[in-house]
Order: sequence, then C-alpha cells, then structure tokens
Amino acid sequence: MERADRAPVGTFHAPGAWSDVVELDDAAAHHAQVKRLREGDVVRLTSGDGRRAGGTLTTVAKRRLVVTLDGRGVERVPAPVPIALLAPVGDRERMLLLAEKCVELGLSAWHPVVYRRSRSVSPRGEGEQFREKLRLRMISALEQSGGAWLPALHAECAPEEARAAVAGSAGLVLDGEGAPVAALLASLAAPCAIAVGPEGGLEDDERAGFLAAQWRLASLGPNVLRFETAGIAALALLRIHLS
Repeated sequence: MERADRAPVGTFHAPGAWSDVVELDDAAAHHAQVKRLREGDVVRLTSGDGRRAGGTLTTVAKRRLVVTLDGRGVERVPAPVPIALLAPVGDRERMLLLAEKCVELGLSAWHPVVYRRSRSVSPRGEGEQFREKLRLRMISALEQSGGAWLPALHAECAPEEARAAVAGSAGLVLDGEGAPVAALLASLAAPCAIAVGPEGGLEDDERAGFLAAQWRLASLGPNVLRFETAGIAALALLRIHLS
C-alpha cells in the first residue's frame, strides 16, 4: 500500500534479500512492542549494505513482525567514502559509545587493536561475546539515525595486523605531538584510516611502527582527550573533508 504521505515512525534493520513482504526477527518484534507500534504504522527498513525501503506494518505480534513494502521500490544508497578506524581495545562502555557514534558518522570499517597498554584495562571490550554486543549497538545506531550502511566489523588484532588490513589507505595516528589535523586534511584522499591509541598513549615502539609504515601523526589540539572523544572528533573532521 502506498503511504508516501506519512513519515515513518521507526526504522528496522533487515539484512538479507527482500521481497514485497519482509518478516523481521524476534528482536524487531520486541522493539515494536516496546514502541507500541500497531498494524498500519509506516516504517522504514535498512539493510546495512546500502538498501532502504518504506513499508507498512501488516503484522505486529509478540514474536512476529511483518512489513509490506510500499510501491516506491528499494532505495540504493551509495557507500560513503571509505574511512577505517583502528580503535583501541579499552573500557567496554567507552568502546560501545565510540562504535555507536562511528555508525552515525558513516564509518566503513572497525578494527579493534590490542596495544600493550590495553592489557591493563578491566573490564575491556574483547572477545566474541563483546563483539556481538558491539554489533547490536551499531545496528541500534543505524536504526536510530536512519542510515543505510553498517561498518565492517573485525576481530581484535595486533597493530601490525590492523595496518596490513588497511594497506593502501592514507593513515593518520592521533598523537598530541603530531601536526594539526586541519593542516593535514588538504593532502588526504580516500581511502583513509585513523588510528586511536589506548589510554595513556602509544608506547614508543608502537608509534615507531606506524611511522615506519608511512602513517602521519595528527593532533586534535592541546586538550587531552579520551580515546572515544578523539575517535569521534577525528572521524567527523575526515567525513566532512571527504564528503
């Protein structure tokens, strides 16, 4: 049924192929119940891989949610200019906050990096169970922001492995001793990667590894920032520059 005259009351993540009728999972059904959605409400679907579509709720039950797509077809959203983040393995809640904001800012890939100082953090965000929690937080942010693309989510690795995964990208390492980010933006071209160190900063040999791989040190100013703040600020600046 065409409902172009009504704004969607919610967005639901629906991966996989879509037909004219899309049945969502138990989590979506629960979410609809919490939001007190009803049959006939207009919603939006997002695939996380560049597709969005509008539709109408035709079944709202405790464990079942069905959306019938409207007549406007599926919107194909171009992928954002690729930016990867090498995020430090650190405090769980702060990693989740960073991941959430990265989705809103159109991050392309999330690479959690285990630095030497990561080992002393407790509780830290690592392992399959935490990665699933982080994935769900990213999905929630995608639904809230109405976006179309989820970042590629990778497992924890050492700094050298993360650098190899983004080889060919213009790399910036956030460091108080670096050149101002604003001075570096003009020389940057996609794809790009941002490395954020752990609390307490990179060890000398870890910083040297990035420099040997032709990454550049970039400063966000004189204030000492927590890693999640630094990551959000740097991603926002690069996203504006590359848009």
